[in-house]
Amino acid sequence: MQDIWRLSATELASLIKSKKVSAKEAAEAGLARLDAVNPKINAVVDHRPDDVLAQAASIDAAIARGEAVGPLAGVPVTIKVNVDQQGYATTNGLKLQHDTIAKVDNPVVANLRKAGAVLLGRTNCPAFSYRWFTTNLIHGDTKNPRDPNITPGGSSGGAGAAVAAGIGHIAHGTDIAGSIRYPAYACGVHGLRPSLGRIPAFNAALPERPIGPQISAVSGPLARTVNDLRISLAAMSAPDHRDPWYVPAPLEGPPREKRVAMCLNPDGLDPVPEVVAAVADAGKRLQDAGWIVEEISDTPSLREAAEIQTRLWLGDDYEAQLEMAEREGDPGALACLRGNRAKVHPFDLSKALTRRATLTREWFAFLDKYPVLLMPVSGELPFPDHLDRKDEASFARVWHAQLSQIAIPFMGLPGLTVSTGLVGRIPVGVQLVAARYREDLCLAAGEAVEAGGTPSAAIDPAE
Repeated sequence: MQDIWRLSATELASLIKSKKVSAKEAAEAGLARLDAVNPKINAVVDHRPDDVLAQAASIDAAIARGEAVGPLAGVPVTIKVNVDQQGYATTNGLKLQHDTIAKVDNPVVANLRKAGAVLLGRTNCPAFSYRWFTTNLIHGDTKNPRDPNITPGGSSGGAGAAVAAGIGHIAHGTDIAGSIRYPAYACGVHGLRPSLGRIPAFNAALPERPIGPQISAVSGPLARTVNDLRISLAAMSAPDHRDPWYVPAPLEGPPREKRVAMCLNPDGLDPVPEVVAAVADAGKRLQDAGWIVEEISDTPSLREAAEIQTRLWLGDDYEAQLEMAEREGDPGALACLRGNRAKVHPFDLSKALTRRATLTREWFAFLDKYPVLLMPVSGELPFPDHLDRKDEASFARVWHAQLSQIAIPFMGLPGLTVSTGLVGRIPVGVQLVAARYREDLCLAAGEAVEAGGTPSAAIDPAE
């Protein structure tokens, strides 16, 4: 058998349930891979081998007793450090939260355990999960295993780097403005930001900040195959009473025509030629798979949606966020807040929510006509690492390029990054968007795109 850590989550779970591989063997393989490659990339910043092996032993014992163990039976999965995992610090990349130890699991973590996953380790994020680059003053820099000179993405940069390097078969991430979709793009894997309300969330270890109606932050999976995203979504989305915004929508919606709107340059994004080529190539793959692909000149507003999403994200309680960032002293967090001050402060919640209702209606009407939208993830190939801190022009360049990522959460829509290949050794991919709670349409189109190219596979970190 090939190295266990190279298998898809789907394959591994099947082997464990059939007793061809034990959960202990899978855990040992995951830990060995972590030991071998994590020192080069710093994707996992906290892990306890004894705890990992104890989880695996529990799965093996349940299988021996003939008990149902869930769809992720024995599969090693990583968890981002900004959600609660019992007994671990919910640092969110902050020295200030070094001792913020969770007493209970966040619902998404609890759901992964219920599905039989073995929690392998905690993955890095930038301070406050603010940036598309992953570094902080408590855990340090995470490197992209494809190329250490480019960002691994953020804020789920540790998640993207881990799953790309074979540390775990699935990675948990969170996404408020691209924080799942961009690390997947930058690291050459796939990542799904589910609809608002799809996956329950609650962090007891951190002071509460509104989620559902305000900033639209959600948890979701990163993986090396689209089908692994599908089974991860099913596991993560089990109900939990602690989240008042949870929606028990079915994972499979009514049949829709296999029709895709392809937009190469949405709302003045002006993507670089390599990004345009990737989107056009994905459109051809969809056509070859029997989808109707219609090229359109533009989408409903992304720019205004992105601007207001940024205000909801950073403008709400801006001064308190800035004061905490100043106490932390993290240069990237301060650059993010100070660089956006003119855009987000002062903050008008009523105006923001009124415009969101209008723009969401426009997007709902668009997605009623076109079941799936195909467009860029970013206007550029993955950035040189720490580009946003180089100078004001570079900061503005980064934020402009991320327009299509920031906007989609504003309407609570699902977005899927599908890795489509490499430009040299730099990853590139595309973004698929569907109506709220129609992740199934994103995943179906994503599998067609995936099947038309070279599958994503775990790699050894590049020098």
